[in-house]
Amino acid sequence: MGVESLIVFLIIGAIAGWLAGLIVKGYGFGLLGNIVVGIVGALIAGWLFPALNISLGSGILAAIIHAAIGAIILLVLIRLVKSA
Repeated sequence: MGVESLIVFLIIGAIAGWLAGLIVKGYGFGLLGNIVVGIVGALIAGWLFPALNISLGSGILAAIIHAAIGAIILLVLIRLVKSA
C-alpha cells in the first residue's frame, strides 16, 4: 500500500465516521475517533454487504457510503450494548 492509498484510506474513514456521528446523535469522537469508527465500519460493511449480496458500485463516493453505513451499524450496536 502506497502513501497515497493510505491517505485516501484515512480520509474515507474520517468522512464516514463523521457522517455516522451526525446520523447517530450523541456520538462525537474527534478526528482520530472518526477515522477509527469509519475504518471499523468499512470492515463491518465489507463483511455484511457481500453476505447480503448488496453492491454499491465502485469509486470513492461508494466507499464513503459503504463505510458510513457500516459505521452507523457499529454506533447503533454500541448504543444498544450501552443501554442494556
